[in-house]
Order: sequence, then C-alpha cells, then structure tokens
Amino acid sequence: MDLNALTALSPVDGRYADKAAPLRPLFSEYGLIHHRVKVELAWFAALADAPGITEVPPLSERAREVLEALDRDFDETSAERVKMIERETNHDVKAVEYFIKESLSGDAELAGIAEFVHFACTSEDINNLSYALMLERARGEVLLPAIDRLTEVLADLSRAYAATPMLSRTHGQPASPTTLGKELANTVHRLRRQRARFAEAALLGKVNGAVGNYNAHAVAYPEVDWPRLTCDFVENLGLAWNPYTTQIEPHDCIAEYCDALARINTIVLDLCRDCWSYISIGYFRQKTVDGETGSSTMPHKVNPIDFENAEGNLGIANALLAHFSAKLPLSRWQRDLTDSTVLRNLGPALAFGILAMESCQRGLGKLEADEARIAADLDANWEVLGEAVQTVMRRHGIDQPYEKLKALTRGRRIDRDALHAFIRDLDLPADARDSLLALTPATYVGLAAQLADEI
Repeated sequence: MDLNALTALSPVDGRYADKAAPLRPLFSEYGLIHHRVKVELAWFAALADAPGITEVPPLSERAREVLEALDRDFDETSAERVKMIERETNHDVKAVEYFIKESLSGDAELAGIAEFVHFACTSEDINNLSYALMLERARGEVLLPAIDRLTEVLADLSRAYAATPMLSRTHGQPASPTTLGKELANTVHRLRRQRARFAEAALLGKVNGAVGNYNAHAVAYPEVDWPRLTCDFVENLGLAWNPYTTQIEPHDCIAEYCDALARINTIVLDLCRDCWSYISIGYFRQKTVDGETGSSTMPHKVNPIDFENAEGNLGIANALLAHFSAKLPLSRWQRDLTDSTVLRNLGPALAFGILAMESCQRGLGKLEADEARIAADLDANWEVLGEAVQTVMRRHGIDQPYEKLKALTRGRRIDRDALHAFIRDLDLPADARDSLLALTPATYVGLAAQLADEI
C-alpha cells in the first residue's frame, strides 16, 4: 500500500495533512536532517573563526558562500542522499557528517579541512542543537502566530459582546450576572499571560562532547577557551548556552517548553467546553454552512463539531506533551537512548495542538449570541439579585442581611414582585431602596462591560 493522505497511519499526515503542513519542514525526517546539516556547517564555520585553531584557517568569502549554499539549497534529494549513506553507516548523525564531507570534496579550499566537520562532537552535540532550533522555529513561525490569531478572534468577540448581559453559573447553578464579552475576555487574558510564559521559555544547547567535559576538545587544543567558544557558538544560533551537562543536554528546557504550551492548550480546551455548553443551552446559535450535514439521521442538527474536535485533539496534544515533560529530563548515568525515539514525536504533539486551535477558531467564527434566549434566562432568575440586596442591607446596618435573603431565595426561584415586596419592607434610605427596585438581573453586571471592552 502506497503512503498517501488516505493510507497515512497518523491523521496529521493523512486527513489533516494540509493543516499540519507548516510543521512538516521542521519536524519531519527531512526537517531533522536539514537542521543537523545547519548545525554541522555552523560549527565548522565557528572553528574556522577561532584564532587558536590554526589548522582551520579563516574561510574565504567564496568558501562561506559554498557552506551557505549547501544549507540554503538542501532539499529532499539531499535528504535522500543522507538516508542512502545512513543505510551503510547505520548511524543517522554520522551519515550527515559524511554527506557534508562528500559535498565539500570537490572544493579545493574546503576539502583540505573537511576532517574538521563534526570535530570533537558527539551525536548529541548536533542533535540537541537541532531539536532546539526546530522548537524555536516552530514557536516563532507556527505556534505563536496561531495562538495570537485565536486570541484576537476572542478579543474581537469580547468587545462585540461586552455589554450583552448573561446569567452566570457557579457549580452549574444560577449566579450573579456577567456579560458574554467579559466571560470571553477572561480567556483572552489567560491566553495572553501564558503566551508570554511560553514565548520566554529558553531553549538551551551545548557542544561539550561525549560526557560534557570537553575531553576531546581540550586534548587537541588545550590553549583554546572552549567554554567561551561554545557559549558564543550556541548563543549565535539564537539559543541559550548550558555549561553543565552529561553527554546529553538534559532536556529540562524542552520540558519547560512543553509545560508552557500545555497550559495554553488547557485554556483553549476550557474555552471549547464552555462554548459547547453555551451552545447546548441556547446562548449561542451556530451559523449554518450550505451543504454541511449535522447528523446522518436528524436533519435539524447543527453539531458543535469544531469545539468537539478541538477538545479531542487538545487531549492528544497534552498527553504527548506531558509524556515529553516527564520522560525527557530522565537519562541513565551519562546517556541512554530512550529520548531519541521520543524526540521524534515532537512534531505530532505540536500538530494536534495546531489542529485544535484552528478548529476552535473556526467554531468561534460560527457563533452568534441568541440575546433573546439569554435575556429570558436572566428574567427567570430574579433570585440572583439576593447578593445585591443583602450587600446594601449590610451597608445600612440591617440585622442578619445574609440570613434573611437566604430564607427568601435559597433553593428556589422568586420573581420580580416577590423580590420587590421584600425590598419595600426594608428599613432603608429612600435612595438606596429606589436603587435596588430599579435593579434587574440584566443590569446587575458590575463593571463587566468595561472590563470586556478594555481587553
């Protein structure tokens, strides 16, 4: 069976392949090989720039252009050549080294110093930097833009419905009113805060050899300040330097990255469940799409499938992210290979999150508030004004205000007339009484509209 969108084992490479496409150049086998090539070429150039490594003279401008072209022009044919070499070496990183040496063999200036490709490196020196670069690019090019798009859609809805009063529900029971916009604004604020945490999660890298001590580096060039050189190299790649490692960079930073992203996913999941519930009770209608079928047997249905799909995919994404966070920082002694196969699954975890954010955004785009339904729910729950009445009673020194409102309202609904009769019997100043009599569930929203509008 040929591999294609119909036969792919994973839906991110099959049914949802188009939506996961932005991550494919980064986290596919091709993407990993390409980033290894980038790191190897950058390390080779850094050695040439180091004054103490005299056997690698400064590169000519033409030689630098050759290296840049090897990176820039790397394509699927190039990756296929690396895989062909790997079938002989049975070692994926060594295959990249041999590919680069092969590519430089026809250049007189570079061929003579080609043995400094992968100089003093263990495979993990290349891999940790490659994965860090892949994650950094995914964050900047794919994840943060997706988070920002979703957040902006929510912010627009928050402002549009800033003043639309709505019955709250705490513990599933009617509670003090809010506005529809304010409830959405809460999610906007949460996303923005966690987005900042995710954006600032540092990705670390190291190039300190087989067990993290610069053993091979120091024996070959004892006079070189290797910590300084490797720090500059890692930071020039746009990463943070980790000075203390075993053979592997311990992946704590990837755990932090995954945890931060999982918190964002959890917020979106929470939003999806709330939207699903508001659709269920009629607060939101969904715009219909011509030709779309809601149910195979019930023609009337418009199912909230976008929010349901998002919830399901976020669950998969967070399950994988949680595994990465718990597993990757663990390694027996100086090195074991259990992280290798796990790291290869970073792409699907991020892809399921992207699918979910797009589904959620699509679902939000179909929503219309049913303001008549929302208003009717408010008008049927005058007991929610009990909080307002007992608070004003407290201000004016009336005895046992909470207890009196509890006796009137707890566990039952009261209408406008019953509440007004109670208020009129209170020993309150006229202006306070009039203010309470003018209050309705729809107007008892505090500063919700202002807060939503300011988001």
